[in-house]
Amino acid sequence: MLLTHEPVIRGAVFIVILLAVAVWEIVAERRHQSISRRQRWPANLAIVVLDTMVVRLVFPLAGVGAAFLASERGWGLFNIVETPVWLALVLSVLILDLAIYFQHRLFHAIPWLWRLHRMHHADLEFDVTTGLRFHPLEILISMGIKLIAVMLLGAPAVSVIIFEVILNATSMFNHGNVNLPASVDRWLRFLLVTPDMHRVHHSIVRRETDSNFGFNIPWWDRLFGTYIDQPTGGHLKMVIGIEQFRDSNDLRLGRMLLQPFKNSVRDERQEQR
Repeated sequence: MLLTHEPVIRGAVFIVILLAVAVWEIVAERRHQSISRRQRWPANLAIVVLDTMVVRLVFPLAGVGAAFLASERGWGLFNIVETPVWLALVLSVLILDLAIYFQHRLFHAIPWLWRLHRMHHADLEFDVTTGLRFHPLEILISMGIKLIAVMLLGAPAVSVIIFEVILNATSMFNHGNVNLPASVDRWLRFLLVTPDMHRVHHSIVRRETDSNFGFNIPWWDRLFGTYIDQPTGGHLKMVIGIEQFRDSNDLRLGRMLLQPFKNSVRDERQEQR
C-alpha cells in the first residue's frame, strides 16, 4: 500500500505539515518578522512547484525507482549481504540521513556548490517556507547523490519513501518560526533537529552558518564537531541570511534563480584558495 500510494502519501504529509507549522507560527511566533509573508511566500512556494516539476522531468522514478532497480539487479549492500528487513529499513534511513549531512557540508565547502546552496540561506526571514527554498540545480544534484547512495546501499524502496517523507517533514519543522519552551528544546534536540538548533545555521555570522548541518537527526553535528548550541547574538537579535543579498527585491523568484550566477565576497575568497 505504501509503495502504491507513494505520491498521495507524500503530498498529503507535505500539505499537513506545511499547514500545521504555518498555523503554529501564527499562534506561537518565535521571532517577529519585519518582512511580511506576502513578500516572501509567493517565491518560496513557487520554488517548490518548480523543483518538483524539474525532478519529475529529469528523474521520473527518483529514489524509489533507484531502489527497485538495485533490487532487480542485485546491487548494493543489503542486496548482497542477507539482512533482516527491519534492520535494513532502519540502517537505510540512518545512513541516508548521514549522507545528506555530508552532502550539506559539501555544499558549504565547495565554492560552486555554495553558489547554488546560498539561495536557501539568502532568505531574509526564517520560517516554514525557508525549508522549501532550494535552487532547482541544487535539487537535481542532491537527487543524483541520493540515487547513488540508494543503489550503493541497496536500500529497500519502503525505507526510501520513509526517509524522504521524514526529511521533508523535519525540514519544514526545523525551519519553523515557532516558540518551543527551552526545556522541551533542550531535550528534543538530542533526538531531532529543532528550530532553535537549525536557526543557528541561518545566522549571518560565517562560523555559525557553517555549523548545525543536520536536517533530521542531530547526532551527526555532535559526532563530527559541527554543533553550536546557541547563536552569539541570541535567537531574537541574530541576523538571518547572508551579506550579499539583503535587498528585499532579492526575494523575487527571478532574482532568486539568478543568484548562483552572481559573484560574492565569499565566492571570491574561496576561489582564491
